[in-house]
Amino acid sequence: MKPRAVLYNSEPRPRTYDDGSRENACVVLDVFDESVAMTEHAVVIAGGGPAGMMLAAELALAKVDVAVVERRPDHVLVGSRAGGFHSRAIEVLDQRGVADRFLAEGQVAQAAMIGTTVLDMSDFPTRHPYSLGIWQNQIERIMADWIAELPVRIYYGSEVTGFAQDDTGVDVERSDGRPLRAEYLVGCDGGRSIIRRAAGIEFPGWDPTKSNLIAQVEVTEEPDLGIRQDALGVHAIGRLEYEIRDGEVVYMDGGPVRVMVTERQLGPSSEPSLLDLSEALIAVYGTDFGIHSPTWISRFTDMTRQAAAYRAGRVLLAGDSAHTHSPAGGQGLSLGIQDAVNLGWKLAQVINGSAPEGLLDTYHDERHPVASRALKHTMAQTALQRQDERTKALVDLVSELAMMDEPRKRLAGIVSGLDIHYELGEGHPLLGRRMPDLDLVTADGPLRLFTLLHAAEPVLLNLGEPGSFDIGPWADRVRLTDAEYVGPWELPVLGAVTAPTAVLIRPDGHVAWVGDRTDLGLPEALTTWFGAANAA
Repeated sequence: MKPRAVLYNSEPRPRTYDDGSRENACVVLDVFDESVAMTEHAVVIAGGGPAGMMLAAELALAKVDVAVVERRPDHVLVGSRAGGFHSRAIEVLDQRGVADRFLAEGQVAQAAMIGTTVLDMSDFPTRHPYSLGIWQNQIERIMADWIAELPVRIYYGSEVTGFAQDDTGVDVERSDGRPLRAEYLVGCDGGRSIIRRAAGIEFPGWDPTKSNLIAQVEVTEEPDLGIRQDALGVHAIGRLEYEIRDGEVVYMDGGPVRVMVTERQLGPSSEPSLLDLSEALIAVYGTDFGIHSPTWISRFTDMTRQAAAYRAGRVLLAGDSAHTHSPAGGQGLSLGIQDAVNLGWKLAQVINGSAPEGLLDTYHDERHPVASRALKHTMAQTALQRQDERTKALVDLVSELAMMDEPRKRLAGIVSGLDIHYELGEGHPLLGRRMPDLDLVTADGPLRLFTLLHAAEPVLLNLGEPGSFDIGPWADRVRLTDAEYVGPWELPVLGAVTAPTAVLIRPDGHVAWVGDRTDLGLPEALTTWFGAANAA
């Protein structure tokens, strides 16, 4: 089937392909021959994984013309693949009003770990003091359904192979020979990113030291379900269907299994085979449990790298294109989602002309340190998985410390992303941190704060005397809300903080200013983040 373009919007019409193939839950405005389609967009995103789709949603909410180039024929991902979100990523989805879609299909659990210790964060001040276990194929399907409600164009069946940028935009080359033109190009095309390499962005880091095979297969023998650790590393076998009951994983009877096994030696970069998996299982378990009929088999390593820059002119990187690491700790998907939400509103404002291009530099300034810290955490977690006697002694020590209250909170804050603090200067502890989802009372009744962020717009929240603020010059860009809040003010890790009078909240949920009507810094903060004041 030839590549096709799909234009989504909110009009409920059934999805059909030009070859008459299957329908799905997506909402489609049109399916059309690209030879007559527009080929210019404000933003082109290379790669339609979770980070790429999240970025597309952010831009669409900001009314930016965005297109995604995805090499697969659709968003049906074969097999379960990886999965899971930590707390801050769930909050980000909640800010857009879609978290319940993911929560309905996943399993909540205390899953943040260091060494062998689970970092219980059930006492954290958030509506989501847990991690969410949900397979990547479910994540992508739910995201594709959400994207279908927005004006996002997806070019399936092709991939970006190169580009050339100039002062006004980027000429994007595609594998099918149909070029696109964009004001900006964003690489969300994975750890082997073509966009990153073509942009000449260095990718320094650490080479792999070990490899694991991961697969979804059928078995003829009943496998040893659960996690096993030995001198080689960590191994795990589990049924695809499971539930979390009282904090314990309970596998359903029958069906395919997911296998993760550490290889004796670092594996090659080529695609692994069923024989490779069989040999690895026999080395650990003494049997391969009669594995057969694989849905998919993949290999991952502990290679750890980070892009030296997240921007090169009109080309930017997000998700695995910007950072790759061991899946130990399960932070990859959450990092990519938060990259997209940090970048989306900034890119939209530059394109819409309300903010200068220099705003895009804050994307690297804020997200690069966050990913750098996460990469160090995954390397530490990988090191603690080794099973020699010296490492076991270290694991025992770290695990003992991690059970103490303050270290537990600090480590859980890192893994969950709830302690992220963008350096925005001195001031109230809220400045640069995520805004809590408060239960507000407004003139129209009770309101959750995150509801104010569903449209991905900035908010000036006035908790003082109603009518105290006049943001007329920015009223077309910033929503002013008068409200009351009488509950406690508490931040993860930090604890109780002083109640503010007013808070300027960015579309990504982070606080850009804290003060009151006597504070002269508000116009400066509004200008910095949301552009110059409109003329009277």
